[in-house]
Amino acid sequence: MDNQIKEKISIEVIKTLVSRFETFPEDASNNRNAPFHEAFLNAFTDEFGDRVSDIPFFISLSSWMHGLNTTLGQTFFENIAQLLSDGEKREYTSKKLGNLPILKTQKDSINDLMTDLSNSIVKPNLENEDKKINIDDKSEEVDAIDFSADVYFEDENEVVAIELKSVKPNSGEMRGEKRKILEGKAAFFKKYGDSKSIRFLIGFPFDPTSEESTASNKEKFLGSIINMNKFFHIDETLVANELWDYLSGEENTMENILEIINQISTTDFMTKYKILNNGVSKTSKDYTDILKSWNLYSELELSENYELLEKNIEGDKRLIKWLNKNCFDNKGAYRFDRYNLLVDYIEN
Repeated sequence: MDNQIKEKISIEVIKTLVSRFETFPEDASNNRNAPFHEAFLNAFTDEFGDRVSDIPFFISLSSWMHGLNTTLGQTFFENIAQLLSDGEKREYTSKKLGNLPILKTQKDSINDLMTDLSNSIVKPNLENEDKKINIDDKSEEVDAIDFSADVYFEDENEVVAIELKSVKPNSGEMRGEKRKILEGKAAFFKKYGDSKSIRFLIGFPFDPTSEESTASNKEKFLGSIINMNKFFHIDETLVANELWDYLSGEENTMENILEIINQISTTDFMTKYKILNNGVSKTSKDYTDILKSWNLYSELELSENYELLEKNIEGDKRLIKWLNKNCFDNKGAYRFDRYNLLVDYIEN
């Protein structure tokens, strides 16, 4: 993994940690009234034992944990996946990019496929499904249903769309996902014809059934999801390390991501963050040591050339203000606009 990607992943980790520290419940004094939760939890007092002594705080912490799950699922995993693949999010909906057209014969074929899959008349088969929806005739055009891809990228030969899913999808969700993917593939077949191959996949960021953090027992995991095998072929899915390696094109990507998180996510995280973002000398050893350990190579370049920057921008009040800005904004995002403005003055 090159340094540029490591830095961008590190910044996503920092942003996530900053946002969660801001909402971490110090105590339950500001907890919302939750009388029903507390009443039900009384039945589990013996089960909690010494592990949970403060029920109101436990409720607050559970809410905070739900927020962390949401942040990882809706923001962190998507951003990392896009960074690794040089991809982007695409939403083909009436409110975003607009619905893509498909042929009525494609829509009818998808309806037939969904009926057969729902009734277990056929099993998922990518080759057969693609043949049935890759149609080029003179039938009328209709809109494909709203669909999106959390990760979308294409080159001269291939279009790849990946929908990232929770490792615990809702019951009945797979049927809707299959229809969405079939209509999405049909729309791409119509748009690109035979000029590019089309892949539309479902990705799961980790395998909760695995005994190893980065490994996956793919068949066991997919079998644990209701109706997954009924609607999806195993080759339509990417799980745990398989997903991250596919996105990056390199091996051990998931291990590298976890290593970056573990480097940054330590008990002294906020202490180090405040050193970087509270006006401490940008040339001090404490400052540069943290930059190195957090893979912040852009800021390290500015720090190591700080005296040269001061010399080259002498008298330019605007640039001096930018030089003295904190390296992170109030959301924990690194100020790349600051770096891009200043880096040219290292050489001049």
